[in-house]
Amino acid sequence: MKRIERTILGTRPEIIRLSRILPTFDEFFDHVVVYTQQSYDYELSTIFFKELELRKPDYILSVKSETIGGQISNILKQTEEVMLKEKPDGLLVLGDTNSSLSALIAKRLKILIFHMEAGNRCFNWDVPEEVNRAVIDVLSDYNLPYTQRSFEFLVAGGIHPSKMFITGSPLREVYKYYHQRIEASPILKKIKLKKQKYFVVSTHREENVDRPDRLKELFSSFNHLAERYGYPIIVTLHPRTKSKLSVVKDIHPLIQLHKPFGILDYIKLEKNSLCVLSDSGTIAEESALLGFHAVQIRSNIERTESIEKGIIMLTGRNRNAIINAIQLVPDDYKDINVSLKITKLVMGLASVRKYT
Repeated sequence: MKRIERTILGTRPEIIRLSRILPTFDEFFDHVVVYTQQSYDYELSTIFFKELELRKPDYILSVKSETIGGQISNILKQTEEVMLKEKPDGLLVLGDTNSSLSALIAKRLKILIFHMEAGNRCFNWDVPEEVNRAVIDVLSDYNLPYTQRSFEFLVAGGIHPSKMFITGSPLREVYKYYHQRIEASPILKKIKLKKQKYFVVSTHREENVDRPDRLKELFSSFNHLAERYGYPIIVTLHPRTKSKLSVVKDIHPLIQLHKPFGILDYIKLEKNSLCVLSDSGTIAEESALLGFHAVQIRSNIERTESIEKGIIMLTGRNRNAIINAIQLVPDDYKDINVSLKITKLVMGLASVRKYT
């Protein structure tokens, strides 16, 4: 294969996951890197190229728009221009963001599509990423799921097993490569935190922040957590969350609002926290690989294996469910027992799924 065009989704998770694949592709292919700037925020994406010592992309696009349709239209139009110019043999996309929808153009241009992180499902069509991932899975010539469960979801969706290869998660390799730099991060000293004496919070999902009542409920839970434990709560503010935060009038003094951290600092914070509360789709994977405690503040999850194995709990925004989850999380990573696993499953799922 003479060339792989690769669209890097201008978001934190995708750049991190592709950080060791980029230099490997550079070594073996005539490799073109396309960066869409989907997040159009320096702290959320661009800074990571420098921090992870990645080379400058060959193409840096500008897809910013005030509407979903506008952004997707810009992505399709601009990635088509690149594909027509470069005429790649293959396209590698990762995940389920709007940038990965460039696979639609590749399919029409008869370019082979390889889809990393294929087969994730939360079975909730209100989640925008669920729509994207289902479309990209079907379009792709080869799907590269991380797990057997994702493989099974793809098969159930009608995709032939001969077009799928289980690869495992790229995160383990990434964490191993950057381990020394992560450990050397001075972030705890910089913001005066003690190990296991603080919480980390990250929330940006449409389901949590776009409705004022839900965002207020979340911060009410965080206030309750601060009051109960008396520990600092480090909240990383995604631009989406920051733009909506004016509806929250009461924020506990122990809650610290920070702009997004660099990836090395953020992982150091996660690893040394008492618990991470996040609505990120990747938190289950990260917590399992790095061994920190985490709670998923959503009503659904793509990595269902993590719930089955008792690695993480699903709590939604309910403060009592969050407190209970934090009390159950410690001491069970190394040796999961069935009674605790069943307790977590029942408590977590019952808190987010009710008959109405």
